[in-house]
Amino acid sequence: MPLEKVVVTGVGIISPLGHSLELLTDALLAGESGVRNLPELEQVGGLRSRIAAVVTGIEPKLIPRKLRRSMSNMSIYAYLASQQALEMATFPAEQLSAGRTGVVIGSTLGSTASSEQFFADYFTDYSLERMKSGLFFQIMGHSCAANVAQSLGITGRVMAPSAACATSCQAIGYAYEQIAFGRQDAMLCGGADEFHPLTVATFDIMHAASTGYNQQPEQSPRPFDAARDGMVCGEGSGILLLEKKSIAEARGATILAEVVGFATTSDTSSIATPDVGAMYECMRLAVEDAGISAAGLDYVNAHATGTLQGDVAEAEAIRQLVGNQVPVSSFKGHLGHTMAASGAIELSASIGMMRRGELAATRNLQQIDKACAGLFHLQQNLKTQPKYILKNNFAMGGINSTVIIRSIKHD
Repeated sequence: MPLEKVVVTGVGIISPLGHSLELLTDALLAGESGVRNLPELEQVGGLRSRIAAVVTGIEPKLIPRKLRRSMSNMSIYAYLASQQALEMATFPAEQLSAGRTGVVIGSTLGSTASSEQFFADYFTDYSLERMKSGLFFQIMGHSCAANVAQSLGITGRVMAPSAACATSCQAIGYAYEQIAFGRQDAMLCGGADEFHPLTVATFDIMHAASTGYNQQPEQSPRPFDAARDGMVCGEGSGILLLEKKSIAEARGATILAEVVGFATTSDTSSIATPDVGAMYECMRLAVEDAGISAAGLDYVNAHATGTLQGDVAEAEAIRQLVGNQVPVSSFKGHLGHTMAASGAIELSASIGMMRRGELAATRNLQQIDKACAGLFHLQQNLKTQPKYILKNNFAMGGINSTVIIRSIKHD
């Protein structure tokens, strides 16, 4: 069966570096950092990391209370980003409820903040009398997807993948497949996450969080750098509107890029430690799905969170795939790790750079770790017109995911 071509017609961004694709792209190309010191983290006993990349400038009350009462911050981010994507695409409102438009939006968990609020109250006297009826809708695992579908009146397929750092990369891939196989005509897809101290604590306990730059927050994380000491947690949402190409063209939509390849694999060698071979195989399968060779790639947007083991493994996998012939950079030094939102935010930013004709360098990459050498690391921005971009996201739990997009400027 011939597959439908799938294109991106809208992008919505809520991030530590701005609330639109244009602002995010501007900030990345300018080398800005969204990481800052958070004094409230000092209140958590035993927590060593004091830095994070958080969203500012959001006014939740602009969302009608009827919709907002079932939303935590992550659902608010997803809703606002979804609105942006639809507006950018000038998507016909009547198509939202026609059954051929769906949602694939995931998060790492339901709202940790809402869960904490409930249990802090519950454990005072083990009473449910003060529990708000809308609380469950904030903490359920598919909260973001359900809230977006409900608030926008979307009646098609709704899915909510949860695969930690690989979540929104998977979401984009699954949405691509839904449209390519003719099951839906359009999909809002991506991910969202909200910041909470326990997220930082999770990585701190595993010695994977950055702890040495608390007084110099903008100098961390440091992907691929010899002085890196771990990741920095972030938050936000990235949502893309994917459409069947023929329909998008028929309605005169502006096409931003084409999704041409996707792969997601399970690494069973370890639930925590990344494996070079598994990473390489995921990228190889995505390249094969795109119908190109690895030599045809023009840019790799790395997952590269700034952890000691993860960066080395990914660098070796990319080296096996493309050697030192293809530019590689990571956005974690700018944005921190926005968790389930990272794949969609970073792929969206890659689209923004593709359209600008300039690739952003890896922030804080000053001295390349010898174990990460042998790649075409971008330590300065590069003016170029990439045709094919490969985006990686590799998650704990052994979940690997890769998406490949193509520039429509080369049509």
